[in-house]
Amino acid sequence: MTETAARIIGPLTHRRVLRIAVPIVLANITVPILGLVDTAVVGQMGAAAPIGAVGLGAVILSTVYWVFGFLRMGTSGLVAQARGAGDAAETGAILSRALLIAAAAGLTMIALQGPLVWAAFAVAPASPEVETLARDYLTLRIWGAPATIALYALTGWLIATEATRAVLALQLWINGLNIALDLWFVLGLGWGVEGVAIATLIAEWSGLALGLWLCRAAFAGRQWRDGARIFDRARLARMLRVNTDIMLRSVVLQLSFTAFLFIGAGMGDTALAANQVLLQFLAVVAHALDGFAFAAEALVGQAVGARSRQAMRRAGALTSRWGLGSAVALALGFWTLGPAAIDIMARDPAVQEAARLYLPWVLAATVISLAAYMLDGIYIGATGTRAMRNTVFASAALYALCLWALIPPFGNHGLWAALLVFNTARGVLLAALYPALERQTFGPTPSS
Repeated sequence: MTETAARIIGPLTHRRVLRIAVPIVLANITVPILGLVDTAVVGQMGAAAPIGAVGLGAVILSTVYWVFGFLRMGTSGLVAQARGAGDAAETGAILSRALLIAAAAGLTMIALQGPLVWAAFAVAPASPEVETLARDYLTLRIWGAPATIALYALTGWLIATEATRAVLALQLWINGLNIALDLWFVLGLGWGVEGVAIATLIAEWSGLALGLWLCRAAFAGRQWRDGARIFDRARLARMLRVNTDIMLRSVVLQLSFTAFLFIGAGMGDTALAANQVLLQFLAVVAHALDGFAFAAEALVGQAVGARSRQAMRRAGALTSRWGLGSAVALALGFWTLGPAAIDIMARDPAVQEAARLYLPWVLAATVISLAAYMLDGIYIGATGTRAMRNTVFASAALYALCLWALIPPFGNHGLWAALLVFNTARGVLLAALYPALERQTFGPTPSS
């Protein structure tokens, strides 16, 4: 690493990795808690329809919002590189571009709410009572779209600048306020499903205000209103390319996991329930490993911006070691405590037995999927998004082939095996392309 790069990037240490990763892990823990409280609060109304309406409405919106997750990843990689290059003005301009995209996307969702809601219920029809309540919920919550999408960009900026404690504070504020307002509006004022929606709406917009304040360093100079810089054609084109690649990759990834759920649903209620229980374990894995993948995004991006191949390698190695340690620890935890957790989550003896039968697949996936998680973070930091997109396309094709070949003879075991092949292929292909990523980023190695 050159002296200039070392001065800009700073020391790459285990402590620094943990300082970035641990707040992200803690922030992720708060996400499912909000869903549990929403369900528990409307459950006090004493009817099934409100629970179904809130659950269905939340799934519809989260699915649509998920498409805009590219703003989080794209902003993170680009800002980290600008930071590594010592270009503070560009870090602010990138955030301004991302916020403009978020505003346009959110306003478009509000304008098209009618067709969006119609399409959602066409795909997932519900009883008339649930659908009526869910429409009321969606009609209110859709007004939070600009704030929710903008929060992806703000979170990406904070991760890139290693301000992950601010990310934790932001999540605690949004979810904490949401929970408090849920209790007040629904249990105190009796507003029902609409109260849940209004609570979330207030939390989203107040979260946007707090997020903008936490990112105030991006607006410290003139760059946030420098039209010539913000709308620079070359920079806009690069941002568009990066975000488009990530969006296409994410859509294929989501379709692949959705296929797992839909195909599992056709294998009977017991297999479906067992798979749902085990997928909660994989959700824990994702939340834990996200912290180290995000650390890789920030540190690799800065290394790329500083033009330091050595720093990029060290950042990838350090974050991956912690990711591996976490994955092994989680796998050991699932091995020893998994059966007891299954018994708590499922009371049906048949579901318990089936979940234990398929538990080894979760243990294998926890460790084997690490490569895909960590390399995703490394490639996002290096903005190697085309390779990410192409490897997911290729892995999904192999996944489809495995589903076709393995499910008829092996049933649910074949379904889990296909998912494992999918995640393994993602990691193997990204690892195989890593030398090309370095050459593309820094040119040939000095020894070549």
